Amino acid sequence: MPLTTPFHDRLAPLNRTGIWKHWSGTLVAPAYQHSASAEYWAIRNAVSLLDTSPLFKYRIRGADAERLLGTALVRDVRRCRPGRAQYTCWCDDRGFVLQDGVVVRLEADDFLLTAAEPALRHFRTIGRERGLTSVEVDDVTHDFGILALQGPHAHSVLSRLTDAATPLRYFGATRASIAECDVVISRTGYTGDLGYELWVPSRDAHRVWDALFDAGAGYNLTPIGTTALKMARIEAGLLLIGADFHNAAFRWVDAERDTPLELGWGWMLRGLDDDDRPFVGRSALERALREDRPRWTAVGLAVDWHDYERVYTEAGVLPPRHDVYAETTMSIYRRGPTPWDYAGYASSFVSSPLMQTPLALAKLPRELAEISTEVDLEVNVIRQPETVLARVAETPFFDPPRKTARFDEEGAT
Repeated sequence: MPLTTPFHDRLAPLNRTGIWKHWSGTLVAPAYQHSASAEYWAIRNAVSLLDTSPLFKYRIRGADAERLLGTALVRDVRRCRPGRAQYTCWCDDRGFVLQDGVVVRLEADDFLLTAAEPALRHFRTIGRERGLTSVEVDDVTHDFGILALQGPHAHSVLSRLTDAATPLRYFGATRASIAECDVVISRTGYTGDLGYELWVPSRDAHRVWDALFDAGAGYNLTPIGTTALKMARIEAGLLLIGADFHNAAFRWVDAERDTPLELGWGWMLRGLDDDDRPFVGRSALERALREDRPRWTAVGLAVDWHDYERVYTEAGVLPPRHDVYAETTMSIYRRGPTPWDYAGYASSFVSSPLMQTPLALAKLPRELAEISTEVDLEVNVIRQPETVLARVAETPFFDPPRKTARFDEEGAT
């Protein structure tokens, strides 16, 4: 039998579609309304509430907690002070990415970590092999639910329940009380918009859910499913494991694996010369930096709407525009005298409601990765391959100032 999240009893009556899918063996709804775009607009225009409880959750505590995470994670967790969060990844010995996740530092020796796939054995093995005895790594996946409150009115809703969110800066974190329940709030999210994520003890899930819904009644608070979230994450230029990259431990050949540099995460290695941590994969990544010959460069693609419309219109059908989201390989070709000259591939595709054009996340060779470079993206029109013009674009495609705005300063809203 599939598992359910701590919030399932509140969500099930709201699911008008009756459709559920599995996320790590747990029931989640792709959409609660019959239009994923309607839920998407709640993210961008109002405030949305998403249940992300199926994420694997770990608590790392003890005097050696920082050393363990410093050894396991690519980013230097020492720079993540108590009361802060950090987006990071971890690699194998050859520098290929295993997973990405967010680490929250509650205290000097107390961390929370999310992962899309099981990672308990991985972190415990590193601790044992490095002789780190003063650390506990506990799976707290079922002890907490996580709610993502995202959208321009997210702070307005949350501030009706607690003052703790107001001073939080982007990627800040704090303990707080909502409806007399202890929670952890981080100013993070997967939508590229203003947002917060709440770690809620499972026993208090209903009380916190009800409090949030009451507080959001005047702000059109809307529960959303995973499809709307994924539409927003492409606009934000955020990669998804299982779609844009894969866990290197479960791939057959290196062509299916990626390094942080090839995923556009080279910024995680800034300051490496002043960083003495012997983290897993360091030697391989230092060699890759010296050689500077990545196989791929992660890019965003903005599809030319007129060309996209043309290939469908010529076939006598309307171009798909609404509720279009795909996690699939789409080949990319060089534009020039040689037809179908393969260059790379896109891995995620959306018809952006906000940008009013199709967008994709892709990998290209470095010589084609400059902004505004033109390529051909393959689409299927009535089961026939066609190519449409696309241009390399800067990501995130959408990056509103409210995402990082301060709310504890005079005049801030």
